[in-house]
Amino acid sequence: MKLPEEFVHVPEEFVGLMDMSWAENPASRPSIGYIKSLLHRHNKESDTGIMDTMVKKMESYTSNLEGLVAKRTHELDAEKKRTNELLYKMLPGLIANKMINGDVIYPDNFELVTIFFSDIVQFTRLASASTPVQIIQFLNELYSMFDDIISTYDVYKVETIGDSYMVVSGAPERNGDKHAGAISDMALHIMEKVDNFKIRHMPNSTLKLRIGIHTGPCCAGVVGTTMPRYCLYGDTVITAARMESHGQEQKIHISEPTAVLLKILGTYQVEQRGAMEIKGKGKMMTYWLEGNRTKGTNRRIGHPDIVSM
Repeated sequence: MKLPEEFVHVPEEFVGLMDMSWAENPASRPSIGYIKSLLHRHNKESDTGIMDTMVKKMESYTSNLEGLVAKRTHELDAEKKRTNELLYKMLPGLIANKMINGDVIYPDNFELVTIFFSDIVQFTRLASASTPVQIIQFLNELYSMFDDIISTYDVYKVETIGDSYMVVSGAPERNGDKHAGAISDMALHIMEKVDNFKIRHMPNSTLKLRIGIHTGPCCAGVVGTTMPRYCLYGDTVITAARMESHGQEQKIHISEPTAVLLKILGTYQVEQRGAMEIKGKGKMMTYWLEGNRTKGTNRRIGHPDIVSM
């Protein structure tokens, strides 16, 4: 009997054994005793015993298994790295580390933080004259610029909602009395960049912002599990938003608590706006932030350094 090419390494007795095992008549099939004697005789004649053969097969299997485990471990590490990177983008580093370590994250009270809100003036008109794709591209370019700016300051971007951009300093990591200065310098930097920002699909239009800043206590913590967010709560958040909505285009509107802290720092140019009727808050003394002498920023040439309050 001539063996097929793929069976040239198989002993003829084994090929015959397979043929006999496929016989339609059960009586023609080989007995277990015959099979055992054939295998025993074959292993006696070979250079290696049956145990050596089994050991070699187990070593080969182990080697393949180790390679498979190493491959799967590498894929798992890469996926874990991507997940952690996404988590660090969604949450403050301090909070992300706690989540990765499996720590319970409790809400935290902060005695003083400074909160920044910005809003695009006449955004509804701009949106109505643009396609949805153009609006998304415009906001992506604008807020990517903001993101680059804030990365150089001791602040944390809380969220963007439509055309509103919210930033905090002093939470989740406390920074003593530096929060008002950090937010103010960031706001001045943003205004400087916005002065020269061009809307790609509306090159003849000028982008204008309103910025509001307030300092006060707040509570902060992680909300949600499917897509967790680090959120701030309290009257300070509402007041900061009111500073923005009651401000004017291309001006930085700040509350009295923020102005007091900036006066203590002694390098900021602040102009008293006067007592304003603020929605839900009543009369409030508010101010315009004009610049910082040490940074070389000044929103208005010839402005006095600091107006007494």
